[in-house]
Amino acid sequence: MSFMKKKKSKKIRPNSNKKNEAIGQTKNSSKLVLFIFGIGPIIGITIFLYSKGFFNSPTM
Repeated sequence: MSFMKKKKSKKIRPNSNKKNEAIGQTKNSSKLVLFIFGIGPIIGITIFLYSKGFFNSPTM
């Protein structure tokens, strides 16, 4: 039965490239949003506290 070979079926994916690009853009934009809203406030609070003298050692 070696003369009977199975044909490999090719799956047709016409829109897979468009979906991959959209998913890639979504991932990149979500990473950017998480970075801005995650790290941004931490940096802002640090700058605010530094300007108010929070990190200076107290003098007696």
